[in-house]
Amino acid sequence: MTWQHSMSQLPGTSRRRILTTALACACSLTLRSTSAAGTERSANPTDKPSLSSVTTRDGVQIFYKDWGPKSAQPIVFHHGWPLCSDDWENQMLFFLGNGYRVIAHDRRGHGRSSQTSDGHDMDHYAADAAAVVEHLDLRNAIHVGHSTGGGEAARYVARHGKDRVAKLVLIGAVPPLMLKTEANPNGLPIDVLDGLRKQLAANRSQFYFDFASGPFYGYNRPGAEASQAVIWNWWRQGMTGSAKAHYDGIKAFSETDFTEDLKNITVPTLIQHGGDDQIVPVADSALLSAKLLRHSTLKIYDLLPHGMCTTHADIINADLLAFISA
Repeated sequence: MTWQHSMSQLPGTSRRRILTTALACACSLTLRSTSAAGTERSANPTDKPSLSSVTTRDGVQIFYKDWGPKSAQPIVFHHGWPLCSDDWENQMLFFLGNGYRVIAHDRRGHGRSSQTSDGHDMDHYAADAAAVVEHLDLRNAIHVGHSTGGGEAARYVARHGKDRVAKLVLIGAVPPLMLKTEANPNGLPIDVLDGLRKQLAANRSQFYFDFASGPFYGYNRPGAEASQAVIWNWWRQGMTGSAKAHYDGIKAFSETDFTEDLKNITVPTLIQHGGDDQIVPVADSALLSAKLLRHSTLKIYDLLPHGMCTTHADIINADLLAFISA
């Protein structure tokens, strides 16, 4: 399988202007950091809170959002590559309006979290999520992961979620394994993944624009109506993060084997996957994961793309709510 990208032009919009504006906004924010031990520090002498973060054991600051009543059941969202917690805004507002407490964090090297050089692997991703959960003391939580975030969520639940997790949702998720191996003959060949790394290193901005314009949202399909706002929002999120983290992250999401994680998960799990997912083909992911999980519910959405949480949020949110509230 190869990922083909269609290119489109955005009339009247300067990419440099958008990037400059985004960076200026980011630099204007005051960072508020909260350590795992609960101590707070602020670079702002007026001590006005702006960004919340938890510091991991290896000194990485993980930014998180925490909205809603602290007494409500928490839903924790794990975002995809190379995005950030902003990708969950539709779902967070939807579930906030339905009485839930919603939490989402930026993976290390992504969004507003530290652009550290190291630790861009699933073990660190899961441990970072655990640091957020433990700092906020979240219990009876539902964890929802999309794409790479599905792998992160699965590893978190399997290794760190004992007595804290009620349910799990995997959406367009990478488990059990994306890479083609002798045991996984239908996976992606390594040269396809090397090609992604090459494109990222050569021109990350163009690569991200093409990726969002094409296969991620299915905008390369005949008759598809591309949303330039959605494309540029994807691009904005990606360019906010670290090229090093995103480069290393390709190995993390594609070469990590989640088979044992899935076997060890005991909570009810909903698997949602687009039938026209060009990034994580359904036959080599969702169908296999459903067989490995002990208590799984599988929902395949014909013709929907990898980014269906955005393009078809009403459908996905309704099914999420039905599963979570059941």
